[in-house]
Amino acid sequence: MKTLEEYMAMPYRMEIVEDKDEGGFVVSYPDLPGCLTCGETIETAVTNAIDAKKAWLEAAIEEEIDIYEPDSLDDYSGQFKLRIPKSLHRMLAEHSQREGISMNQYCVYLLSRNDALYSKIKN
Repeated sequence: MKTLEEYMAMPYRMEIVEDKDEGGFVVSYPDLPGCLTCGETIETAVTNAIDAKKAWLEAAIEEEIDIYEPDSLDDYSGQFKLRIPKSLHRMLAEHSQREGISMNQYCVYLLSRNDALYSKIKN
């Protein structure tokens, strides 16, 4: 097991969400389950999050709970293969040609747009 200082130095991803009902901001660490806090401003929420992260890690070390290392973009290549029906392939190729971009760029645009819509619905 690593030391508290080693865990604190790791680049854990912090998620900040505006709390529209209560006001302020809620901060969590997806790789540290249950580690969350809040603050009236983003600055205070981030400061509180660092304190919450430290307290969470101290408790996990003391209780000998498994602490996961932060997820890294190095784990992802940015590529995946996708088999689609020929009719959809033709439609995507035609739409991307009309837009004057590659089909790859067009598909990235569609995925990004739909992911953003999904994120709004989810929150």
